[in-house]
Amino acid sequence: MYFENTGRENSREAAELALRTAEERGIRHIVVASNTGETARLLINDKGIGITMVTHAYGFAEDGKNELRDEVRAELENRGVRVLTTTHVLSGAERGIRRVFGGISPVEVIAQSLRLLGQGTKVCVEISVMALDAGFIPFGEPIIAVAGSNGGADTALIVTPAHAAKIFDVKINEVICKPSLYQK
Repeated sequence: MYFENTGRENSREAAELALRTAEERGIRHIVVASNTGETARLLINDKGIGITMVTHAYGFAEDGKNELRDEVRAELENRGVRVLTTTHVLSGAERGIRRVFGGISPVEVIAQSLRLLGQGTKVCVEISVMALDAGFIPFGEPIIAVAGSNGGADTALIVTPAHAAKIFDVKINEVICKPSLYQK
C-alpha cells in the first residue's frame, strides 16, 4: 500500500494494515514509534499481539523532559503496552559530536541512507533495534515496525531486527505500507 501523503492522516489505516498482517503471518510483536500514545492506542488488540511503544528519549525536545505525559504512559502500560524510552540508536551521541565538532558519523550515514526510502522507514529500523537491545522483543523473530513522518503513522514494515552492535544484520523483509515519494 502506498499512501499519497505522509503523516497523521494515514495512522488508522497503517495500524489496521499492521494488525491484519501480523495476524495473517503469525507475527507476535509490533513495535511502534509514538510520543503521545495516540498511534500506540490504535494497535492495542485482543489477538495476543504484543505492542511495544518507543518514545523519544528524554531531552529530545527539552532538556530533562520527556514528551510522553506520565498519565498516558501509565494508562498504556495498564492496557498491556510496553513503553520504551531510551537513546536513539541512529543518532544519540553521534549527533552531539557532530554539533560540537562538525562533520558526520557513520551512524548518521546509515540514518540518512534509510531516509532515501522515507522518514518512516528510518524510524522503523531504528525502533526495532532499540526494542531488541532493550530486551522488549525476541531475537531472531520478524516483527512489524510502525512509524511515520511528522506525527502519526504512515509506514509499516516487517523487520527482523539485529542488535545495534550488528546493525548491518537488520533485514527489512517486506513493506506493508509507506508514503509514495513520487512527486507529480
